[in-house]
Amino acid sequence: MNAAIDHVMQRQDTWLGRASRAARQGMPTGYHKLDSELHGNGWPLGNTIELLSDGNGLGAMGLFLPAMEQLSQQGRWQVFIAPPYIPYAPLLEARGIDSQQVLLVHPQNRQDLLWSIEQALRSSTCSAVFAWLGNTTFSYSELRKLQLAAAGTDVLSVLFRPRQAGHNHAPAPLRLEMKEYRRLNILKQRGGNQYVDVNLGTEDDIPGQPQLWELPAYAPVQHAQTPAFSA
Repeated sequence: MNAAIDHVMQRQDTWLGRASRAARQGMPTGYHKLDSELHGNGWPLGNTIELLSDGNGLGAMGLFLPAMEQLSQQGRWQVFIAPPYIPYAPLLEARGIDSQQVLLVHPQNRQDLLWSIEQALRSSTCSAVFAWLGNTTFSYSELRKLQLAAAGTDVLSVLFRPRQAGHNHAPAPLRLEMKEYRRLNILKQRGGNQYVDVNLGTEDDIPGQPQLWELPAYAPVQHAQTPAFSA
């Protein structure tokens, strides 16, 4: 049943009736190599994106800093739901992201987590929703409900999940796995190539601006720098 639903969800015409032209074209990621591999040449707005990572997705936020900077110009909320750490405001400000537009939501339980994500996705006051699902197992129908909430909006919707979640079906049209430092794999994308490794170099980095990337899971803790997304 889930496989059949997944097939329908990947069809190009499933959501186009509600999606805006801008959402279908995609939002530039800020990384040319990644844009060239993504269908629509950027992040698919109006859809959920899954980022699978062994590091809670914290370092992988480097993928989304350029988009956050663009979205900050809209003056709408960028919502962080159940983040493992508090975003480091000076880093956001250094990248041109208005920290006053960042809204932190700390749900008390699983039900509140799903409800918070859905409400944020449906709200016209949000330009981005970043949600950390932790190691909790979620059913296909629960994740599909979030996809339905995102469908047709102009919201950048990112769900951070552990790498082991990649073994299960999910309705998100785009699923990425953080393999190691600056290297990710496109596990799934609607209308585009899949199982593609993308190595992101430094050519798109902004000189003198802080970057935020995932360290390999095996990196010794004592060698790590002070977390950029911490209190």
